[in-house]
Amino acid sequence: MKWSRAMYVVLILIVLAFLYGLFVAQNDSAEVIEISRLAELANQNQVQSITVNQNELSITLKNGDELKSNKESDAGIIETLKILGISAEQLSTIKVTVAPRSAWEGWLTILGTLLPLILIGGFFFFILRQAQGAGNQALGFGKSKARMFTGDKPTVTFDDVAGVDEAKQELSEIVEFLREPEKFISLGARIPKGVLMVGPPGCGKTLTAKAISGEAGVPFFSISGSEFVEMFVGVGASRVRDLFEQAKRSSPCIIFMDEIDAVGRHRGAGLGGSHDEREQTLNQILVEMDGFDTDTNVIVVAATNRPDILDPALLRPGRFDRRVVLDRPDRKGREQILEIHAKGKPISSTVDLSIIAKQTPGFVGADIENLVNEAAILTARRNKKQIGMQEFQEAIEKTLLGPERKSRIIPERERRIIAHHEAGHALVRRLIPECDPVQKVSIISRGMAGGYVLHLGSDRILHNQSKFEADLAAIMGGRAAEEIVFNEVTTGARSDLDQATKMARAMVTQYGMSAKLGPLIFGEKDEQVFLGKEIGEQRNYSEAIARQIDHEVRRIVESAYEKACQLITSNRETLDTIASRLLQEETLDAQSFEAIFA
Repeated sequence: MKWSRAMYVVLILIVLAFLYGLFVAQNDSAEVIEISRLAELANQNQVQSITVNQNELSITLKNGDELKSNKESDAGIIETLKILGISAEQLSTIKVTVAPRSAWEGWLTILGTLLPLILIGGFFFFILRQAQGAGNQALGFGKSKARMFTGDKPTVTFDDVAGVDEAKQELSEIVEFLREPEKFISLGARIPKGVLMVGPPGCGKTLTAKAISGEAGVPFFSISGSEFVEMFVGVGASRVRDLFEQAKRSSPCIIFMDEIDAVGRHRGAGLGGSHDEREQTLNQILVEMDGFDTDTNVIVVAATNRPDILDPALLRPGRFDRRVVLDRPDRKGREQILEIHAKGKPISSTVDLSIIAKQTPGFVGADIENLVNEAAILTARRNKKQIGMQEFQEAIEKTLLGPERKSRIIPERERRIIAHHEAGHALVRRLIPECDPVQKVSIISRGMAGGYVLHLGSDRILHNQSKFEADLAAIMGGRAAEEIVFNEVTTGARSDLDQATKMARAMVTQYGMSAKLGPLIFGEKDEQVFLGKEIGEQRNYSEAIARQIDHEVRRIVESAYEKACQLITSNRETLDTIASRLLQEETLDAQSFEAIFA
């Protein structure tokens, strides 16, 4: 049991009260005598003075001893001693003093008596409260942990979501149904039970769900799939029931389940078989979404980036009626996202967001947000007032490759090798028309790379064989330059070789781009639903075919290498010029690079 700060304070006060009482008891060591004994001492003329404090008597003898006594009646001490036979002459030798009575004295006496009892009672009260809280927490395992947001003051609307126009159009119908249900009910239309948002990480699934709540103006329950399942059996199903009961009381409303694949995977694939706790939770979700009690205006919105592992019963009509795909944004979408994240930031007038969008193919919304934030941090580090184009360019490179490592000491020979390696990449990419244009060449280390060549990508969906072969030649251009100039190769081309091998194998086994093997796909992906990832490839071809695949992969890579060597050999002077410029300036932008060829 955890002790609160108040419990420690109460315990300390009890100890202090005990020590105080003990200290007072030790100091109050005077002997207590009966009133008859006082009369005997007075008759023997041994009493010097008596101090009266209510019913308590403090007696001082002529030899200096201190005694204590108590009156047995309300009568004065002098009258009491006279009754006990002390003469007036003897009483005249005793100095009697009556102490004035303080208004607080009675209260202090009561407080001193009751304080230990109060402190001890408070201590046990806190212990009982803690025990009661622990009991309530134990009983609250089955309660839903969903966070409820009201739609009165929306913080996110569809205006804050960009790059997913088709998804917004699909979801706007859900919003319209929640706003005007009579319009659809009059035509016999049924409210969708669920909407499944699918897309890569960072594409804005959670942000879009918040926008639905903001646009509809209805209560919004948010929970993650992992929050249902605990170590205790039955807790997940109990939380599902509690969540839907809360939602029905607040209907019409929206329930948002983020990362639903945590509880929505195929049944029968877990380690616990059909009695797996996760499966009980999924069964309860299935019943709540489309069971006997379905007359509720509760829409379930779920998000996942693994729709392939979800249980088929979860995806059927009546459960998740709609599947909304939020894919990576194209150039126009990236520009719209940049405009949203640039709002409220001091952007320089020289910044062209369309150029930045063109230079960031493959970036999702989260990447673009991080890009703008990195540019702002670089601007603050340089004590500038506005974010310029240079900061955006460096933020792109930092996002793609990592931070610069200018302090890294590289021997002169290795610098020459790196310069010719990057010059080989850039030269081959410039000489092959199918390759994307070179944007920047640098020999400054970033992340794990000794140098790099940035090129303008494209948002193409289809890749043809000539594009693959051109990219392979550009990838092999660095190693070819090393061998031609220095008559040896280094480990600097390791990542290039890995990339080229994977690309060539994909051409042969996945895209059917081998003239010898024909338009066939080789190998089946073996996915374990419980693990949720590919753990290998299942062969559906013979050893003879495997040898042919290896030969074809080797042929494609060697053909690309020969093409790169041929281009570099015939343009050796241009290669040396690019390398020397890199050794001098370390970085060449697109304009400086093109000037070499002009």
